[in-house]
Formats: sequence, C-alpha cells, structure tokens
Amino acid sequence: MKVLAACLTEEGAKQLKSKTSERLETVILDVTKTESIVAATQWVKEHVGNRGLWGLVNNAGISIPSSPNEWMNKQNFASILDVNLLGMIEVTLSMLPLVRKVRGRVVNVSSVLGRLSFGGGGYCISKYGIEAFSDSLRRELSYFGVKVAIIEPAFFLTDVTSSARVISNIQMLWKKTSSEIWETYGEKYLASYLKDLNGLDQMCNKDLSLVMDCMEHALTACHPHTRYSAGWDAKLFYLPLSYLPTSLVGALLTLISSKPEEAL
Repeated sequence: MKVLAACLTEEGAKQLKSKTSERLETVILDVTKTESIVAATQWVKEHVGNRGLWGLVNNAGISIPSSPNEWMNKQNFASILDVNLLGMIEVTLSMLPLVRKVRGRVVNVSSVLGRLSFGGGGYCISKYGIEAFSDSLRRELSYFGVKVAIIEPAFFLTDVTSSARVISNIQMLWKKTSSEIWETYGEKYLASYLKDLNGLDQMCNKDLSLVMDCMEHALTACHPHTRYSAGWDAKLFYLPLSYLPTSLVGALLTLISSKPEEAL
C-alpha cells in the first residue's frame, strides 16, 4: 500500500521517512491554512492521478490550551478548534472528490472525550464536533459507496497527553486570569488540579498499535465499523460510562474532582 503522509514540519517528515518504507511519501501540511490544504491536495492529485484516493485518515490534533472554561478566552478555544475540527473539515472537503472517485474510506480520529466532556476548553468540543461531522458525512456519502469511520481512542501516550506540557499550559493560563478567579478557585484547587494531571503519563497506554489496528481495519475491511474503541479502558469504562444518565455521570465526576475554594 502506498502512503501519502502529511506532516506539520520538515523535521517531522524526515523522522517519519527514516522509520518507514519507500512506499511512504510526505508533504508539509498546516491544516489551519487554506493555502496549505490546497497545495497538499494538488500534490495528492499529482500522485494518485486518475486512480483516486482510497483512504483519507484525519489524525491531526492538539490538546492545549485547556483548563476550566472560566480561565480561558475565545481565542484559546479557537486555537484548538482550528486544528482539531475546522482544519479536519476543510481537509476532508478538499480531498473528498478523490475519495468518492474510487468509493473509498474516510477515517476520522475522535476520542472517548467526544462522548464525555471531562474538562473545559476546546478539546472535548472539537471531538464532539468530529462525531457530528462524521455522522452526517457518513449518511451523505453512503449514496456514493464511500464509508466513514470514527476512531475513539482512550488515553495513549503522545504529545497530546504529555503531563509536562499540559501542566505548563495550566500554570500559564492561571497566571493570566483575574484576581477574582484566583479568589474563587484558590491555590489549593490549583495544586490539587496539577497533582491529578501529574499522573497523566502513567495512566496512558504506550501501545499505539491498538489505534493503528483500528485505522487498518477501517481502511481495509469489507465491512468497516462505524466506530472503533481503542484500548480496554475505552471499551470497559469510558464507553459504558457514556451511556449512563447525564446526572449520574455528573455526580460521579463531581465526586472525584477537585473543589474550588468558594464551592457551595
């Protein structure tokens, strides 16, 4: 199988090519810039010619800035949505004629946090958006023989889940908030919040092949699944939890979460 891989940086492309076969070629793509998407689409057209594009896998994503919603501003939300959701949508729309031509596949990487909002910021919002976009796209493209799949990984060890990066982001946002926020939430809340995040690396699965296996099945199976849950924690905890009544889930999360200084 020939793979056309989009990378954000030249360094990333170089590292990827050093670990893969000659069947993989790379192109630089910034999903937040229309001109970059147009150029990458043209590059793909030149490579596939009249054969079309069998599979489009949308995997680009970032997780910060994220924090309690009240600590953030509109731009903090927009910076994540531009990559995780709007960028993914524009790439998909741009590549769609090539996929439809061969009755191929679209595979969008969402998250278990596209089913449950565990925190504030744009990340969960973007993943919920991916779920909605993918569902509508699946129904529309079914008339043309194109299949759309969603992959919902649990927590895997990548830059997205790096404890150091997430904690540094929280500390930066806290310093930029108002004195009213400091009084309302308090230093104890911040310390407890950071302590919980410090264990993020340890709770993450290091075996990324579980996600890759889902991608492979979605691309190659005669009858791909609509959704894939990657990781046992996704299958046995987050997925069942998403089917519980909202009030029960809310009570459970409140029970295990840190409490602000001025909480009732």
